[in-house]
Amino acid sequence: MGIGELQTIATVSAFIAFIGVAWWAYSPKNKKRFEEDAQLALDDEMKDRSSDEQRDKDK
Repeated sequence: MGIGELQTIATVSAFIAFIGVAWWAYSPKNKKRFEEDAQLALDDEMKDRSSDEQRDKDK
């Protein structure tokens, strides 16, 4: 088995892994989970703002 064959196997394996990850990421069954995860950063930001507003009211 030469270096060319090993490179071919590595390339095909990487391509198959890429297709698998893309399939998983764009799968309709994961859409709701990803939308909820996308809101996590925004939810934290809103909590931080409300706690800042509460601190300002306490002064």
